[in-house]
Amino acid sequence: MRGEDLLRRIGRELTQAWVILVQDARTYYLSTPMIMWGLLMPFFLFLPSLMQEEMTLQKAMPSLLAMITFLSASSTGPVILPLERRAGTYDRLLAAPVSLVTVLLGKSLVGVVFCLAVSVISVAVGLIFFDVHIARPGLLVAGVFMSSLAFSALGILFVSGSAQSPGRVMMPTMLLRWPLLFISGVFIPRDRMAPWLRALSYLSPLTYAQDVLTHAVLGSVRQVTEIIKPCGRVIEDYLLVMAGVHNPLLDLAILLCLVVLFFLPALRLHHRSQRLGY
Repeated sequence: MRGEDLLRRIGRELTQAWVILVQDARTYYLSTPMIMWGLLMPFFLFLPSLMQEEMTLQKAMPSLLAMITFLSASSTGPVILPLERRAGTYDRLLAAPVSLVTVLLGKSLVGVVFCLAVSVISVAVGLIFFDVHIARPGLLVAGVFMSSLAFSALGILFVSGSAQSPGRVMMPTMLLRWPLLFISGVFIPRDRMAPWLRALSYLSPLTYAQDVLTHAVLGSVRQVTEIIKPCGRVIEDYLLVMAGVHNPLLDLAILLCLVVLFFLPALRLHHRSQRLGY
């Protein structure tokens, strides 16, 4: 295939994926399962962390963003595809002159855009109303994008079977997502974990999202100021916060590898389901 033909085909496939993204966004973003699993769940899990003693939104922001990328992005596929299977629109989409790769890419990008929107709103609220500071904005954008892409591909992998109800997918997948949440350092800092549990945390993809987002928000070593006003007197308590552990470029590279690791098996399993008529 000549270079011009290849570029033309890539452009056509990306256009088709964009059309799928826009259509799904209009149809499903305000649906009840998306709001419950993809929007409310991260914030409900985040509130207990914010209630800890001496915890501020500045220190908790990396954990909030990590939970948003993990739960929001990985929930879009398990919500949208079963609903489309039940309505028959997914079968019509597969019958159209669109490749399966393009279909799954469009479905994955739906999760990425949804996650980016929720993350942007959360960061904006923190910046405007809670005096949150972002140490490395560029790294924050890259970290949220790569994390949401990896976890959206994971969601597509979850829904590679024949389920026609979001509940039949969500409940079993939560049995996998709960352990990944608890061993990744989102709720308990990894330096406070037992050595065996800390070693186990490297198996969680959320660990690398949490680490790169911590680098982005707090930096490697950052001086954080907490301002307290008892009786009208301002007391500044400077806390030295140890933030990111790994090299952030290593975190991004691992997340990129996870995109491939999740998407390729999902493509193979969806192709198998298509052949079997699921």
